[in-house]
Amino acid sequence: MSSALPPRPRIIGPEVHICIVASKYNEQFMDGLVENALEELGDLVPQGRIDIVRVPGAFEIPVTVANVLDRDPPACVIALGLIIRGSTDHADLVAKSVTDSLQALAVEHKRPIIHEVLLVADEKQAYARCIGPKLNRGREAARAAASMIDIFQELDRSMPKTSTSRARRDA
Repeated sequence: MSSALPPRPRIIGPEVHICIVASKYNEQFMDGLVENALEELGDLVPQGRIDIVRVPGAFEIPVTVANVLDRDPPACVIALGLIIRGSTDHADLVAKSVTDSLQALAVEHKRPIIHEVLLVADEKQAYARCIGPKLNRGREAARAAASMIDIFQELDRSMPKTSTSRARRDA
């Protein structure tokens, strides 16, 4: 696991629409995660449109992301959540379900979904990743989103979309 944030990507232009889908559960930590993501996005996408949708918990994130993507697809979705392990396997089951669902949605919709639904052992790890300055996953999510938007914009400029049938004929 990296102990430092990735380098800052270049600033993205005003036409960018990003949606953050974040859980409310573990409120103190989640508020820190969201605030850090918003602060970093403010620097990286200063004139962009950032929508925030808050859901009860991590398990509700994928269905909400699917709903967002079916309505007015943003350039990128950032999924923020926090699952703290307990004495049963429930946290691991939820984390795997969320991870698998978010990946499937990203591939199906061909949109970047930044997965920062964190699975941590305890509140100390939660603090370090959600509120602390070194491993802050909110800032990391914002940087990953800006990088992916930049990559997808470059792909749109350099590689025109082709229909599936045409691509198969040319092969």
